[in-house]
Amino acid sequence: VAFKAIERMIGDFGIANKLRLSRLVTQPRAEKVAVIGAGPAGLSCAYQLVRRGYAVTVFEALSEPGGMLRYGIPGFRLPREVLAAEIGRILDLGVELKCNCAVGKEVSLEQLRQEYAAVFAGIGAQKGISLNLAGEDAPNVFSAIGFLRRVNCGEKVDVGNRVVVVGAGGTACDVARLSRRLGAEVTMLGLEMNATKSEAEGAREEGVRIEYPAVPLEMLRRNGCAAGVRFVRMRLEPTDSGSTLHPLPVAGSEFDLEANSIIVAVRQQPDFRGLETLPNGNGWIKTDDWGRTAIDGIFAGGDGAGLGIATVAIAQGRLAAEAIDARFQGRKLEKPPALPAIPTEKLRLDWYPAAPRHEAQRVSVAERELGTEVELGLTEAEVLEEAKRCMSCGMCMDCETCWMYCSNNCFVRLPKGEHCRIKLEVCNGCKKCADACPSGYIELS
Repeated sequence: VAFKAIERMIGDFGIANKLRLSRLVTQPRAEKVAVIGAGPAGLSCAYQLVRRGYAVTVFEALSEPGGMLRYGIPGFRLPREVLAAEIGRILDLGVELKCNCAVGKEVSLEQLRQEYAAVFAGIGAQKGISLNLAGEDAPNVFSAIGFLRRVNCGEKVDVGNRVVVVGAGGTACDVARLSRRLGAEVTMLGLEMNATKSEAEGAREEGVRIEYPAVPLEMLRRNGCAAGVRFVRMRLEPTDSGSTLHPLPVAGSEFDLEANSIIVAVRQQPDFRGLETLPNGNGWIKTDDWGRTAIDGIFAGGDGAGLGIATVAIAQGRLAAEAIDARFQGRKLEKPPALPAIPTEKLRLDWYPAAPRHEAQRVSVAERELGTEVELGLTEAEVLEEAKRCMSCGMCMDCETCWMYCSNNCFVRLPKGEHCRIKLEVCNGCKKCADACPSGYIELS
């Protein structure tokens, strides 16, 4: 089921109809919480806390909120008006936002610990990782995150006619596609393809040349600037265990690629200047499953605790907010029980009518400009049809198949939405109901 498209339509509906977010409690609580960073983790934590009645102040080092959503994702993937609307709904709940206020510079972490009952660190990973190659310090060699930030801030970046992107992940695809929009021919090279299928397809259809496996050996320089990259082709050989592949260079396969600009997109790391007490020695913030750090009263999530996608950061912010609330309320944290997995053999697939998946349309390549959103959403009618494709795995959908198949009349029909009541005293365990249930909801033991 195309859940991403369904959720997008619901989000767009909420923005278009100016639907306000709701609070869980009406009475304000006494405790104040500081959030470091207005990225997806920090905003998520602030939202979950303010709706629980806490006063929350978010400290953002940059001039606008959004973190990697604003500065690390191109506008053709996430339009700025959508981001502004979503952040505005959170701020409207009463979250206080202080931009251009870097913790560790304008205000210290110790000050926050003294003035606030808890601190959440959602600092992100805003610093590119160097390859430590000769010539990498040339002025026309960019880190992917630095390049994205400059373009997303509205700066005109001259990349020239030829760009080489080192890396083959999602961020590499983003900077490659941005460079195409700036008028360059782009070649992207990496050890292995880490981008998703849609990310790689989007890059290829826009004319990005992708090659792998290959790794850079050095940056070639001319007149003080980078003039290209020397690569070596690799082969991936299985290790002794056979469970992983080990990269080995192919003898005599070195080759040079000319470039006016080189963009290194091979991961990023947090910047802990002024926050040196937060990392655990390996360059990241260590947390438990609830975002609690080794420092009492400090919680963390997002890329500062380990690189991940935006939805993971949002979840980490929510879990940390629940842990902070539990701390204040003296409540024990308990994870909800894991739901059982429903394999396909428990489903009656022939019960469901065949229905093709609704795929979102995309703007034609010829119409794609710097700020043009590429992927279009589904219409409301398409979303309703797509939702009907859900098989309700492990859930009752009141189809009444069990009632129809039961020869002992064990099932009592109730009003729609209340499911059936089972008369266990007349059940003989024939399993007809379980076998016939299309969604695998009925379990006999």
